[in-house]
Amino acid sequence: MYLWLGMLALMGGMQMQMLARGYLVYDLTGSATLLGVVNAGSSIPMLVLALFGGAIADRVQRKRLIQIGQGVAGVLSLVVAIAIYTDHIEWWYLMISGLVQGTAWSFMMPARQAIIPQLVGRDKLTNAMALNAAGMSVMTLLAPALAGGLYAWAGPDKVYFIIGGLGIVALIVTSFIRSPSAPQRTRKPAMLRDIGEGLLYIRRNNLVMVLLFMGLATSLLAMPFRFLMPVFVVDVYNLDSRAMGLLIAVMGAGSLAGSLVIAALGNWKRGMLLILGSFASGIALLLLVLFPFYYAAAAIMLILGIGDSTRRTLNQSMMMEVVEDQFRGRVMSVFMMNFGLMPLGVLPTGLMADAFGPRIAIGTLAVMLLIITTLILVTQKHLRSIR
Repeated sequence: MYLWLGMLALMGGMQMQMLARGYLVYDLTGSATLLGVVNAGSSIPMLVLALFGGAIADRVQRKRLIQIGQGVAGVLSLVVAIAIYTDHIEWWYLMISGLVQGTAWSFMMPARQAIIPQLVGRDKLTNAMALNAAGMSVMTLLAPALAGGLYAWAGPDKVYFIIGGLGIVALIVTSFIRSPSAPQRTRKPAMLRDIGEGLLYIRRNNLVMVLLFMGLATSLLAMPFRFLMPVFVVDVYNLDSRAMGLLIAVMGAGSLAGSLVIAALGNWKRGMLLILGSFASGIALLLLVLFPFYYAAAAIMLILGIGDSTRRTLNQSMMMEVVEDQFRGRVMSVFMMNFGLMPLGVLPTGLMADAFGPRIAIGTLAVMLLIITTLILVTQKHLRSIR
């Protein structure tokens, strides 16, 4: 319960930050390319450091790693808020803060994901992940709408002060979690050997490889739209931050609906549902391109939210279910590297949006996602058969 409550505070702050940071960068620069650069800043450390974060999560008490990461996120947001309030903010300040925050998340998130099976057990893992995703969806529903309205009414500094406060709340709440013992290891080899053993474990497990590949595909092809949403709001719909907040909120409603359905279904055709969730994301992105109208986008975001929550919940729960506890942190760190690889999708998409327009850029990603998902449907019989 305390881990879940801490997640609500942390994810609420993250969702507010996604809107505020994206819109602030575009306000400061008017460049989709620089928007992609800033959003890539938090992803790069996840690519470089996530493997080390996962290895550490398999060595030490995971609760401590979670608390440190939450504390860093909260303090960093307060520093950015002060920079905005004193009128010293520059776009590259936000890029640096993203780099620091991404470093903290590289160590916190593998531990946060790996601790869930320790707290609930394998038999309740899918339900726990679905409820976790439902909480994230509630924050996606509420936080961006609050951030968009507050940004327009009071300015970005007030939004960042609230984000910092939520990070501190998350730190306090998670201090009440009962502390599972550190993973039992008969020996602790050198860090690089530890990482190598984790990668070898992944290579020998075909299902984990497929799930990781699906996570990579969606990070590169489905996620960039979220970060480039300010470009659509400003250049396609000709609206302001409040309109963007509503779009994200509708997507959160779809995510919540998808998460609750997954929790209710339990272990029922999870493999096919995962594939269908990926199809839903690709179709929704394609519809956003084909119907460039704000109210059409608001309806389509519901489908995008359902697809995203279905993919995210089932991908992670199935992965943690099949992985042994002593390797769980390292496997989840490789999954976290998907977010580090996001610049390979976000930055080129930003460049493409500047050169050819945002509709062409997102439409290209949508078609690629649909092609890859079709190949997985046709070739992965084992995944299709998982209950």
